[in-house]
Amino acid sequence: MPQSKLHPRTALIVLTALNLLNYADRNVLYAVQPLVQDEFHLNKTQIGYLTSAFLGFYMIAAPFVGPLADRYSRKLIIVAGAIFWSGLTLLTAVTHTYGELLVRHTLVGVGEATFVTIAPTFVADLFSENVRGRILGVFYLAIPVGSAAGYLVGGYLAPIYGWRFPFYIAAAPGFVLALAVLFLKEPERGQFDSVQETPERGTVFGLARNPAFLTATLGMAFMTYSLGGIQVWMPQFLFSERHYTLEKANLMFGIIIVVDGILASLAGGWLGDYLLRRTKSSYYLISAISMALGIPFMIVALFTSGRLMVPAIGVAAFFLLLNTSPLNAAVINSVGAHVRATAIAVNIFIIHILGDVPSPTMMGWVADHRSLQAAFILPVIAMAISSAILFAGMKYAPAVRVNPSDEPKAENDWVDV
Repeated sequence: MPQSKLHPRTALIVLTALNLLNYADRNVLYAVQPLVQDEFHLNKTQIGYLTSAFLGFYMIAAPFVGPLADRYSRKLIIVAGAIFWSGLTLLTAVTHTYGELLVRHTLVGVGEATFVTIAPTFVADLFSENVRGRILGVFYLAIPVGSAAGYLVGGYLAPIYGWRFPFYIAAAPGFVLALAVLFLKEPERGQFDSVQETPERGTVFGLARNPAFLTATLGMAFMTYSLGGIQVWMPQFLFSERHYTLEKANLMFGIIIVVDGILASLAGGWLGDYLLRRTKSSYYLISAISMALGIPFMIVALFTSGRLMVPAIGVAAFFLLLNTSPLNAAVINSVGAHVRATAIAVNIFIIHILGDVPSPTMMGWVADHRSLQAAFILPVIAMAISSAILFAGMKYAPAVRVNPSDEPKAENDWVDV
């Protein structure tokens, strides 16, 4: 099917909007955590377990969804998943016990796993390899913008209308966007791929022998550990340790995430594509450097309470988010198109079982036994490990086509007919 008939611009916009909602839905809970904790009389370990359970089911569902997406219509699976998670988000309005909230939140993870596993492969098949960093930079804008939207909606509405009300606002758009996905045309798998499919790149069992995939995935896992713990506990840290109001803590952290996330996602994708013309390992290099540069700023953010604290949080978050687009591009380019959804499912399983499934609960445990400030040492250590793995993975990066003459013209990339 000619690219001009694939509606790439429309598809990218719709899928990015749905991805934004995906992250907004899960982050609303982080914004209202202190209110949930007070109503249900919970400790910090129990609050952290809500996120760990959500991500655990999310992680377990992904390996079942990936193989289905490599065989059947990706579009229909995305639609079904979006309706499922939006319906469960809406049911929070009738949640009145910790157990009910736990079940609802874990099932939302099952629905969201369908989208996160499949949508990147859909987007990747619309554009050539040498522009995927930039395209994924747009798609993954949804992480900071959606996360910030969750913090802002929850932080603003919950003190006025109660912590349940923001979930109405988060759930409604999901049904509309699910219907919009039905009108998208599905691209041919791997139509712009240039790297030959070897047993390591083109088979499920080959993933275990694919060092490009493994190093990108493990580097992402420790990045996810750090990011997951920070997202869950930073508003609480500002509220309880630095004595901000809940509304101000969520507003400030939300603004940092959305501004940094937009700039970092676009800059990381652009830098990765630009340097790809000079080194095949550009995606790994950008990610490794950004993780390393974020460490000293994170330390300043955690152990100072004066004027340096907020700027340090902002700079640390920028470097942490800068690797989002390059790392996802590295994972996508490390495998062949016909196992890509399965590979992303495996990637999701690994990054969550090692990353943000244990980190909120582990940080909550440290906070209960020491302090929340001490708990933030764990994400700092994870950033260092991630950087080391990605530096080691540079030599395994695949050599994709980077000839400028092979790059799709702008008008073909963005034509709707």
